[in-house]
Parts: sequence; structure tokens; C-alpha cells
Amino acid sequence: MRIAFFVNDVATEYSGYTTTVLAHQAAMRGHDVMYITPSDFMMERDDSLRAHVRQIPKKKWASRDDFFEALKGAKTSADTVDLAEIDVLWLRSDPSLDAQSAPWRAEAGILFGREAVKRGTLVLNDPDSLGRAINKLYFQGFPEEARAETIITRDERDIKAFAKEYKNNIILKPLQGSGGSGVFKLDKESAGNLNQMIESIGRDGYIICQAYIPAAKKGDIRFFLMNGQPLQVDGKYAALRRVAAKDDIRSNIHAGGKAEAVEIGKTELRVAEIIRPKLIADGMFLVGIDIVGDKILEVNVFSPGNLKSCSELAGVDFSEAIIGSIERKVQISTDYRDSFDNRHLAML
Repeated sequence: MRIAFFVNDVATEYSGYTTTVLAHQAAMRGHDVMYITPSDFMMERDDSLRAHVRQIPKKKWASRDDFFEALKGAKTSADTVDLAEIDVLWLRSDPSLDAQSAPWRAEAGILFGREAVKRGTLVLNDPDSLGRAINKLYFQGFPEEARAETIITRDERDIKAFAKEYKNNIILKPLQGSGGSGVFKLDKESAGNLNQMIESIGRDGYIICQAYIPAAKKGDIRFFLMNGQPLQVDGKYAALRRVAAKDDIRSNIHAGGKAEAVEIGKTELRVAEIIRPKLIADGMFLVGIDIVGDKILEVNVFSPGNLKSCSELAGVDFSEAIIGSIERKVQISTDYRDSFDNRHLAML
């Protein structure tokens, strides 16, 4: 299997990132692994879609760190690779990182991912659906039962009325963004700063206001779903609790949050079941959902992280099951000679 990982920039990748974990696992299983960034695509005169790739040498790596060092040292190929000859293109970039500074980069994976699908390449997650999920408005498509009370607006009058209704216990965050960037919690002590919060977030567009869920004090649960189902190996779920650092509402690990083991129970499984139909319909092969209490706060369909921490806490390697599932999809595609469209094949 030839598998290409699409990322924002190789320079901003790390050995412990989920993408590296997955790419290393694919290499260890004997597959050809390469990386593509937004600058690497090329549409030829004959309309073939090609890319200048960073090819990782095919070998059994002593460690993931060695694999990552090889990636950092790899140069972009002078000759291009035909995307029609790549079995899988995995879109693992975070569009929000480029949305303001270089909008053309933010949508490159989606645009060329759609073209790759036309040429018979399996693209994960489905690029058409990712195009609709480019901001957090996609989240509103899930049933109300699983979502916190939310409004989306740029008008401060709407926000102040919402804050009053919830006695100043709300969360404000940008419609576009990830990783806890630009997230504020309003409470009685900070109520006097609401105008500044609105101004700060509003510079970049629309503002999401969510009712604060008290259970968030204990942190949120990052829970991986694969093929629409909770990712599970040997009876252990790919999940962890992310606890915010002191005096910080953001539980994201890279924002100072701490990872802890967590038991997945009926509540979390019920939330996963509620959102499962939409994930399947949209061809969202691998996602990470963030749960507080019985509500989802976010659904990360682009580049969900913390897989390495989930594996370490559970004592199993979840990346094996993920790459194994992709291998089956490629085999199905071969057996059925492209009888399934990309969105369906992504979930088989």
C-alpha cells in the first residue's frame, strides 16, 4: 500500500504527534509512506494530479524517533508522483492554522483531495465532508441532545443576552480555530471583561457562545471513533481525560492540560451512538470527540490528537487497528474495482 500523509508543514510536526505515530505504524507494516504539504500538488497538462512528495525510506525502523528524523531530513522529490498511483491520501492538516495567514493553504488539501478521489485514490476523511467541516458550524449538524446550548453571532447584544440568561456562566470561542486558541470563560469575576472578550474573538469573525457545563471542572474526555464506532482494542477504549492546568480553562494537552486515564461508560457510549449516523454518512473515518458530562463540546474531524497518550494509558497500540482498517479498505477497493464511492469506502 502506498499512503501519503497530508500535513500543514513538516517543520511543525513532532515525533509524538498522532500523524507521526500512524505514519510510523504504516511503515513498520511494510507500506510505502510519503508526506505532502499544501505547496506540493501539481496539475499536469494532461489533467493528471501529481505531487512533489517527501518519501520515507522503506525499512524496519528501530524507533519512531528514528523514523521522524528521517522525515525531517527528507527532501521534496524533484520528480512528481501521480496521485492515481497512491492508494490512500490521508488529510491530516489543521486548516485553522493557515486560515488567517494563508487561506490558500487552508483549503489546499480539500481541493486537491477532491481531485484525488476522481482519480481513484481513497481520501480520508472524505474531502467533500471536510469542506463542510472547515469551521465549527459543522458541529451544529449533530442532534441537540448531544450538544451544549449554543448560539453563533457577532452581535454583542445577542452575546450579552445569552450571558444574562446563563448568569454569566458561558464559554466564548471563535467559529474558526482549534487547540483552545481564543477560548474564554465568562463568570461573575470576569463579567466586567465581556466587551474585551467579544472584541478579541470578533476580530477574526463569528463567535460561538456555549452554556458552561459544570462537569468541565473535571476536564473533558478525548474519545476516538473509527468507522463511526468507538475505537477499541482488547476491550480498552482509545480515550483519556484532559485536565486543564491551574487557572486555565483549556484542557488541550499542548495548552498545558494533563492527560489521565478514564473509564468509558454508558454516558460516553450513548453520546458516541447519537453522533454515529452523521459520521458514517459523511465518511469521517477517524475523529476525536471531546465530551463533558453527556455533551460533546467539539468534533475534530481533521487532525485529532492524543493517540499516543491514549495508547500509553491503555497499554495497547491503537495505531495498529487504525492502519489495519485502512488496509482492509484498500483491499475492498481492489476486490470491487471501485464499486463504492469515497464516502462509503471510507467507512467500510
